[in-house]
Amino acid sequence: MSHPHRRLFVLLTAVAGFWGCGPQRLAVIGPVVGADMVAEALERSTGVDGPTRIDFAWRLNESGSRLAGVGVARIEPPYRARLDLFLENGESVISAALVDDELRMPPGAPDDVLPPTDMMWATLGVFRPVEGTRLVAGEELEDGAQRLRYAYESRGELHFEVAEGDVRSLEVLEGGSVVEWVRLEPSGDGRYPQSAVYRNLVDFRELTLERRSVEVAEPFDPAIWDPR
Repeated sequence: MSHPHRRLFVLLTAVAGFWGCGPQRLAVIGPVVGADMVAEALERSTGVDGPTRIDFAWRLNESGSRLAGVGVARIEPPYRARLDLFLENGESVISAALVDDELRMPPGAPDDVLPPTDMMWATLGVFRPVEGTRLVAGEELEDGAQRLRYAYESRGELHFEVAEGDVRSLEVLEGGSVVEWVRLEPSGDGRYPQSAVYRNLVDFRELTLERRSVEVAEPFDPAIWDPR
């Protein structure tokens, strides 16, 4: 192999390795007894419990192109979330609202920045299997973790990994292979995670959210759930 081709081969191998790695998969040690009850308890313990504002920093890496800035998440029961991403100079990048399982964005807004609806709630540490999925199995994992496996009606599976009452990761599988994942870092001091990383292995996209502050808020203006 010539020298230039060898360098290209090494670069492509490194890129493939970077995008191919995901959350470490823990060994299965047995089935979860009462998986449906475990799921119901997680929905209660991770649900949105009051109006909350979260300020965060974000970084987007898409096939080597990078953007970064700050953002605000406004969250309200039962399942409403508004996300606004800005560049460091204050310029708006995207605004979106997640109401139940519907992602609402202004006409013409880029649809390739935020995770899909399946994974949006997971980035906030909320356990919410989307409509159209069904629980098919639960697995006890090493280190006291559990995996709850949900099947789509027409494609693939969702795998939630949970531990100590928190969502730790979510994977989307198609044809038995992971195509997207979210990995969370618990905060240790409250309900919402310290950080969330979303990675799309098909489109080579990674979005990282790093929490800066969390504060209890007054009820939000209902208009924010319909961004324009």
